[in-house]
Amino acid sequence: MIITILVMIAAALLIYFSCELFVNGIEWVGKAFNISQSAVGSILAAFGTALPESIVTFIAVVFGANASQKDIGVGAALGGPLVLSTIAYAVVGISIGIFSSKRKAGSCINVDSEKLARDQVWFMGIFVFKIGLGLVAFAIKPWLGFLFLLAYGVYFYKEMNTDTVEIAEELEPLKFSPKSASPKKSLILAQTILSLIFIFIGSQMFVHNLGALSISLGMAPHMVSLLLSPVATELPETLNALIWVRQGKENLALSNISGSMMIQATVPSALGIIFTPWMLDKSLMIAAIITFMAILLIWTTLKRSCLSAKRLSFNAVLYIIFIIGILYIKGGV
Repeated sequence: MIITILVMIAAALLIYFSCELFVNGIEWVGKAFNISQSAVGSILAAFGTALPESIVTFIAVVFGANASQKDIGVGAALGGPLVLSTIAYAVVGISIGIFSSKRKAGSCINVDSEKLARDQVWFMGIFVFKIGLGLVAFAIKPWLGFLFLLAYGVYFYKEMNTDTVEIAEELEPLKFSPKSASPKKSLILAQTILSLIFIFIGSQMFVHNLGALSISLGMAPHMVSLLLSPVATELPETLNALIWVRQGKENLALSNISGSMMIQATVPSALGIIFTPWMLDKSLMIAAIITFMAILLIWTTLKRSCLSAKRLSFNAVLYIIFIIGILYIKGGV
């Protein structure tokens, strides 16, 4: 068990330092290719960090040998948005309190509230539709999975074709070329791609050893898949947010989480709907309800008042409520 824990610590450190490289590289990608800062967070960073777990979902639902293995993919499609909407958003709020000594608790976060609110509406609409599909069975359901891919395609197009191109903050030097004020595109892409590879390796190490640890602790596999695995698979997005907040780039941090949620709401869900029966049990429904509540609260806050660090931090409470609900169901109380 000690070796397993040490490997998990090493994997977490690998993910963190790889995320340091990634957020630095992806910002330079945005500048080098004239992409808006908003799209850097919501599309480029989100797509990069969500790709590994989307591949895991794809393998589970397409090549799973039995129903249990396919269920892992369905759980991932719902567990990802749950963790992002609760823990990841809360990490941003908590990090602001830690790294922004000049900001009083409860003051407004510097973020494009209108765009962030619009992203939450997009997510809620798609999310409600996919949960509704999980409550009924009918012949053409698998074909509706392609609508989710189309929805993300529309979102991708809108984000990549914004009218304004703004880099609000001064970029740190590229890690692969620290003395150059205008690094070569080849170095920028090399750093970004290499960091993604290390993020993928670290994530797989962490998830694999998390499963081994659960066996050592005597935890049932389904409990791990519901309570722990989503936290591990969303670690890159969470660490990206922490790093950007530490640098004072809160808008990028929130855009990254929001964009990652759009991917999680569409691509893994499409795979699950196309390749599995996509019927949701009580545990998955609790995850869905908590996720929707978390996003609805953020959207309401954005529409009625400013978004604060304290308000974001509160979303962690919703994940605790989810844990209590799952333990209640599994305990048969």
